This record gives sequence, C-alpha cells and structure tokens, in this order.
Amino acid sequence: MSTSHSIQPGDPRWVELYTSDPDRSIAFYGELFGWTAERAGEELGGYITFRKDGAAVAGAMARMAGDTEGPEQWTVYLASPDAQATANTAVAAGATVVVPPMPIGELGHMAVLGDVDGAGIGIWQAGTFDGFETIGLVTAGQWRDHAGAPSWFELHTRAYDASLAFYRDVFGWSDTFTIADSPEFRYTTIHAESPMLGGVMDASAFLPEGAPAGWTVYFGADDVDKTVAQVVELGGSVLTPAQDTPYGRMASVADATGARFSIGGSV
Repeated sequence: MSTSHSIQPGDPRWVELYTSDPDRSIAFYGELFGWTAERAGEELGGYITFRKDGAAVAGAMARMAGDTEGPEQWTVYLASPDAQATANTAVAAGATVVVPPMPIGELGHMAVLGDVDGAGIGIWQAGTFDGFETIGLVTAGQWRDHAGAPSWFELHTRAYDASLAFYRDVFGWSDTFTIADSPEFRYTTIHAESPMLGGVMDASAFLPEGAPAGWTVYFGADDVDKTVAQVVELGGSVLTPAQDTPYGRMASVADATGARFSIGGSV
C-alpha cells in the first residue's frame, strides 16, 4: 500500500466511524477487511484505531452517553494547517460548527462542520499523528495498493457550484479538475493530477427527497462482488449493487449497525 504522495491542505487525511456498538463494528470490519483494532485509554475516551497490516487506516468512536439520535456514520476529515482558522473561514463562508476545534492530546486538533449544503466534514490539524498511514490509489479506473484501505473520498451534493467554491475557499483546493460538466453528469476532482484522492459530484438528480448531502469513503477490494456478498453475510446491507463504471467497479453498502460506505475496485 502507498503513502508516497505529499500531503496538501484539503487532502482527505482520516475517516472516523461513529457507532452505537463498537464491539460489533470491530468484529464486522475485522472480518470484512482484516482490520485489527487498537483501543486508546480513558484519556482519549477509549478511541479505536483500525489497522490494516499494522498501518492505521481509520478510527472509531463510541456513541456518547445520552446521544440517542446521532446517526451511525463515517466522517471524512480534511487536512488543515490550523483547525481554528479553517473553522472560522468556514463559518464566514456559510458553514455551521458541529464539533468546535479541540486538541486531541499531542496527536493534533480536530473539528467537525456542516458545509454550505449541510454535509458533515471534519478538519484535522496534524500534531504527532498525520492521519492515514496507508491509502489505496486510483488512476484511470485502476485501483491499486487498495485492498481494505481507504482509497477514494466523494461528496454528493445538490449545491454543486456553491460546494466547490466553499472547499476551494475554506480548504485551499487550488488545482481541482473538472472531469465532466453536462446536465447528466457533473464531477470535479480534488486534484488535477494524480493522485486524485476524491471528488465532488452533482447529486441533485438522484439524491432522494429529504436525503442529506454527504461525504462517503470508498474502501478498496480485490473482488468487489465477493466483498459485497460478505457485507451481507456479516449483517450489513446493499444500498447500490456492484456495477462497472469508467472509474472501476463500485457498490454502496451499509455495515452491521447501518453506517454507509462504498467499495471500489478495478473492473
């Protein structure tokens, strides 16, 4: 697996699962992706770090006591040199603060926002912990170094133009690349050149009524169909069946507690 690219502001740097059942989540992802789980002490709230072949790939946090409505979900965190400054700029650009900037020991600083279309997005200012210790890479529809690793990060939004302006202004996306801009398909990637770590899709034509905008993480799989079948065997569900696209074979699923994510691999 790879961490060879240089980290830029606004790059996806971490994904975190908010779960009502940490033990069930640990078992699910351990079976599905071969992840191991490392629990922190009480000073970090028992935070869970998932590892693939020893490298950190994701985190998980138990639902807070008294929180009966917080959704089971994955949150994507983008890199920032200054979490507080980024949060201030985001609010001025129309965002809301869900979790205010705070230090996480010596590891770094984090915050969670609702962007201009209400999609949840995290901020990560690295201290001793940069974030992902390995990621998969996607180039021209070919997924490599990816099995069980976070490989692609995608925002589905009804406010496509406003969202692009927001992330350019707030997170410094200065070299985005428009893949398509037709009424049928509008998509812009975070970077103009490889590695293209993720992108923004105009989802106004297919997001169901009342469904919120949101980020999703794609985890890589050597065999997408086999992995989707295993999701179901482990108590999860299929939201969008596996299908071939010009960018690989992809499926959307939910884990055993209902948290949504996607699976991707080469055709």
